[in-house]
Amino acid sequence: MSTLRLGDIAPDFQAETTQGTINFHEWLGDSWGVLFSHPADFTPVCTTELGTVANYVPEFTKRNTKVIALSVDGLDSHKEWIKDINETQNTEVNFPIIADEDKKVANLYDMLHPNASDKFTVRSVFVIGADKKIKLTLTYPASTGRNFDELLRVIDSLQLTANYSVATPANWKDGEDVVIAPAIPDSDIPAKFPKGYTPIKPYLRLTPQPNK
Repeated sequence: MSTLRLGDIAPDFQAETTQGTINFHEWLGDSWGVLFSHPADFTPVCTTELGTVANYVPEFTKRNTKVIALSVDGLDSHKEWIKDINETQNTEVNFPIIADEDKKVANLYDMLHPNASDKFTVRSVFVIGADKKIKLTLTYPASTGRNFDELLRVIDSLQLTANYSVATPANWKDGEDVVIAPAIPDSDIPAKFPKGYTPIKPYLRLTPQPNK
């Protein structure tokens, strides 16, 4: 399995989940998606992550984004683990968790890194656009929990830059100024960016976020 790269079509698959059987592309529909993997059930960091995501589902929904988790344990294990997550994280897990006992999806998405572990998936994250293309990949070691505020920030940037000729600068947050794409000549800026712009350098021009 070759490594998936940005712009590749996210591989489709059928899988059993805690919310029934899904066909991945069909399940995504016209939504964006976040697919993220966990080394195993009943692990402490994953328990906090899944609880965090459950609490963040309204934020993902605002962004037309569905979330789905994966672990190489089975459905019965997942369902028991969800009880612990709900209890300890003061939440209700409200998104599907894939049961990937045969590691079919983990291999399809290159989530098994032999140098890290030949048994457990690394903490992979794939952000997938409504066009089913991979927009972002992140890989964390099993020991480090993910920052889901950063994932929301990235989705804001990806969705903004998909629709406007802009890029987002370092540490950008939704509502802040953005960078006008270098390919846009100064003469076209008034029509494209009626809020005005600030030239810093010929190649660095800032404008208020166009969709605010």
